[in-house]
Amino acid sequence: MAKLSVPLLIVFILMAYPVNAAQSVFTFGFVPQQSAAVLVKKWGPILRYVSKKISHKIAFRTAPNIPTFEQRVREGQYDFAYMNPAHYTVFAKDPGYRAFAKQKGKRIKGILVVRKDSPIKKLAELTGKTLAFPAPAAFAASVLQRSYLSQQGIAITPKYVGSHDSVYHGVVKGLYPAGGGIQRTFGTVTPKIGEQLRVLWTTNGYTPHAFAAHPRISAEVVTSVQRILSKMFDDPAGRKLLQVIGFKKGAVSARDSDWDDVRKLGITKLPK
Repeated sequence: MAKLSVPLLIVFILMAYPVNAAQSVFTFGFVPQQSAAVLVKKWGPILRYVSKKISHKIAFRTAPNIPTFEQRVREGQYDFAYMNPAHYTVFAKDPGYRAFAKQKGKRIKGILVVRKDSPIKKLAELTGKTLAFPAPAAFAASVLQRSYLSQQGIAITPKYVGSHDSVYHGVVKGLYPAGGGIQRTFGTVTPKIGEQLRVLWTTNGYTPHAFAAHPRISAEVVTSVQRILSKMFDDPAGRKLLQVIGFKKGAVSARDSDWDDVRKLGITKLPK
């Protein structure tokens, strides 16, 4: 048998085992509204579902806290990211993430929660108190609440505890008289925690979190992921996975202008 030259051998190998997009691994970063363990349990099955439907492996990623997540998004460390509305309006400018999907039929609303047995009934009763929030730039769990309280002349001291779950746990334990969260994470918190809390106040609604892609990702790949996400609810198996994360109507395709309502708030940079 004649020996193949090295160049021909390389060509033969590449023909037999083509290097193509199917072998690519993409990272999907999720804003750490909850602990990494909780997030991977909820979102991991969804990413596996999408991966099986398209010829790409998608790896779950998050960060230890929201500020670290923000830094990683800013540096473009994630190929795809699920980020809050304020994050999106900032990171759409730089490094240029582009939204392709969002939760269907949903307006994100922030809440302030207190213990169910708390004597606090009105926002004014929070004056002078220390309230728990996930992070300075947590849009509907921090930015909206602090802005409204300030407008109403209600002076509070914010304490940033890293995640929505940490807020809920802190209020239940009596570490803080109240704390900020959002309806979706409050609705999926463990019953042991949720049943000890009540909503004191709710914000107005805004376009929810964005599923966005870094500009280096091809339009073909983005469209594939977008298509699968938007059709998941039509599949009983996919619908079950979406309901775990509180997507009661599934996901829908989105475009950049969907977040113009958030841009009207004038958030040009993330609070620190």
